[in-house]
Amino acid sequence: MYNILICDDERDIVSALKIYLADPQYRLFEAYTGKEALAAVAANDIQLILMDIMMPEMDGISAMVQIREQSNVPVILVTAKSEDSDKILGLNIGADDYITKPFNPVEVSARVKSQLRRYTQLGSARVQPQQLAIAGIELDDLAKTVTLDGDPVTLTPTEFDILKLLMEHPDTVYSPKDIYKKVWKEEPIGNESMTVAVHIRHLREKLEIDPNEPRHLKVVWGQGYKMEGENRK
Repeated sequence: MYNILICDDERDIVSALKIYLADPQYRLFEAYTGKEALAAVAANDIQLILMDIMMPEMDGISAMVQIREQSNVPVILVTAKSEDSDKILGLNIGADDYITKPFNPVEVSARVKSQLRRYTQLGSARVQPQQLAIAGIELDDLAKTVTLDGDPVTLTPTEFDILKLLMEHPDTVYSPKDIYKKVWKEEPIGNESMTVAVHIRHLREKLEIDPNEPRHLKVVWGQGYKMEGENRK
């Protein structure tokens, strides 16, 4: 059973999402403001949040900032087409994905399943541990931890999966479409370049001394991204 929180100040939107996510495996919680969302997260073991951006009392961005201070639970932003700048801001501060109104029920279901799969796998054990290290960045796929020069680094499930992909194949260039397909495990729907770019920038901010002049997490202009360096594990 997965606990999913749906937060939107429009009750019709919450009702529609509940219909799209009607599944015996899901227990659905409702919230209509950012403050209600924080209370729901504090009181329940939530595994996924669908969060509207524009809400009264406390907007979705502000609520997500507070949630990220204590949890890496996946957050899918619920946005309008006109809120592109808010989408980028949300991804920058830790959102994992977004869906745009009006919703495609199949897309909503697919994105929720994708995020839940990565989140639950983040805590699952494997028979053989997989440890990767490039320069001072070390990733332990058994413990699901990342350290930088020995200090722990907190990543979202999406950030962890992107970093793992690039560290597994150092000096291999992956296009945004390739990264999206391998990490999200679904076909891109046209916004993969922006989504991946924001997550890469977030990784740089956490792992590079100077995010604007990265030593390891490189962009290959017109082609994609790569992790530069030799794997020491």
